[in-house]
Amino acid sequence: MDQNTQQIQDERMWGMFAHLSALAGYIIPLGSIIGPLVIWSIKKQEYPFVDDQGKEALNFNISMAIYMIVSAILIIVVIGIILLIAIGLFQLIMIIIAAVKANNGESFRYPLTIRFVN
Repeated sequence: MDQNTQQIQDERMWGMFAHLSALAGYIIPLGSIIGPLVIWSIKKQEYPFVDDQGKEALNFNISMAIYMIVSAILIIVVIGIILLIAIGLFQLIMIIIAAVKANNGESFRYPLTIRFVN
């Protein structure tokens, strides 16, 4: 395997990790934001693909955190419980899809994402 092929594989792998690191949010508070932030911060200079996908993962997970906070407030009127479940499932599914696409070398754009980091 030549150096260029290895570089491409490494870039794809780190792009995938930028998305999958958001799963840390299911274990530690704010892990879904901290995970992508750490990978993006470390690898953005080395790999342009990781810079792009890391920002995308970070923006998506910040957006999801905001949506979950609003849903938690809406628990008062019962709809929040349904919204929290729906947002949690949506986030999990989108993270998995994004990780697979990144591993294939495709740039993924999450739906319903507010672009905080450009």
